[in-house]
Amino acid sequence: MAPPVALWRRLDRWWRRRTLRDRLALLVTGAVAVAVLGLAGVAWGAVSIILHRQVESELTADGRTIAAEPEQWRAAPGRPGKSGQRENRRRLHRELGSRWQILARDGAVTSAVAAEPLPVTDGARRVAAGRADRFEERVRIDDDTYRMLTLPARGGGAVQVAVSEEPTTTFLTAFAVLLAAGCAVGIATAALLGRMVARAGLAPVQHLTEAVEGVAATMDLTRPVPVSGEDEIARLARSVNTLLVAIDSARRAQRTLVEDASHELRTPLTSIRTNIELLLTIERQPELAHRLPPEERAKLLRDLDAQLVELTTLTSELVELAREEATRETPERVDLADVVEAAVARVRIRAPAVTVATDLRPVAVHGRPGELERMVLNVLDNAAKWSPAGATVRTTLRRENAGHAVLTVADTGPGIDPVDLPHVFERFYRATAARGTPGSGLGLAIVAQTAGQHGGTVTAGPNAPHGTIVTIRLPALPVT
Repeated sequence: MAPPVALWRRLDRWWRRRTLRDRLALLVTGAVAVAVLGLAGVAWGAVSIILHRQVESELTADGRTIAAEPEQWRAAPGRPGKSGQRENRRRLHRELGSRWQILARDGAVTSAVAAEPLPVTDGARRVAAGRADRFEERVRIDDDTYRMLTLPARGGGAVQVAVSEEPTTTFLTAFAVLLAAGCAVGIATAALLGRMVARAGLAPVQHLTEAVEGVAATMDLTRPVPVSGEDEIARLARSVNTLLVAIDSARRAQRTLVEDASHELRTPLTSIRTNIELLLTIERQPELAHRLPPEERAKLLRDLDAQLVELTTLTSELVELAREEATRETPERVDLADVVEAAVARVRIRAPAVTVATDLRPVAVHGRPGELERMVLNVLDNAAKWSPAGATVRTTLRRENAGHAVLTVADTGPGIDPVDLPHVFERFYRATAARGTPGSGLGLAIVAQTAGQHGGTVTAGPNAPHGTIVTIRLPALPVT
């Protein structure tokens, strides 16, 4: 015999291999079976109690009838003037099939209505002797079980009345067989109906599964799953359609990113390759060295260095845009003023010709410190790049009453053309005035992405009288 744990695991594996339709049908059948069997058990128990109480009541009534006038029942059946007693005996025997006898004080049988007397037990003798009020027991007579009651008789002695339990047992057995047959039919019907209900109830799920499998096979994310009704299945179908739209958008964005990245990478790579081939040619053929004067060679090397820096920056920004959630920092409580101070310190080193003025107030946010610093650094780098020498980039940080941290970076550069303003946070977008300057067009896109990932927003607008002001809003944590 398998141990209980092994048997449970085997049943669990068997259950997991069943289809959802089979599970639902089995659950419905099991629920109905439990209800039917429980009702049948309650019905059989109730009938059994009623029958036994009825027998006990009639047994007590007959015993009291005889015990009230024992002398009349001791009279011979054929004695004149005793027709009433004979009628009582016939009625009692006919209606209940009772067996009775009268005992003397010493337990001797003085009168009986059966060929074989009832057994006189110790309990019956105690009642006859007046030491007990009544005694009820089960006895065996002629291979049958009888329920026997002994009551004290009027004038002394006792009366014993017994009724066979065979009719009650036979009826309860037949009733149990009928209940079992009814339960079997009910459970079988429940199994059939459960199968039909499972098939009908899961039909929308089957249709939804087929539709999703069709999308997976064709990879056509633009074909929505059919939706009908307002039930849970319809809600699931709408959720699947929303998921398909999100996946399609992500795939399009990925394709766009790859295409734009390949285009942006191609230009610096081509330039680097051309310059390197020129240097290799001069290296292999020294006689051609006069064609590349030292000043031109130095300029070419400077161009190579600048292009490598640009390529490195572009690669880092592409990696930042494509970073997986699993590789990111763990969010924590961050004082945004400290983050801005760190970014400002780095910009002052990178752009010493520009003054960065700050007005920062402590505001705590929930975020990733490294990403927040990179976001602020991109905004400051962009402002410093477009500011003329000696200009001032003003950076402020404050808390709004609405519970937001508001960071503004204002420069006094040429500003952004109104036509370009709606697109400056798009990937690889380069304004007309910026296409002649180094850059990948990803800096502000990273700013927008980081702000969105932290539950915030970023906007750009004109800074009077000239220049640009970038505003970043992030949800602020309560002051502790």
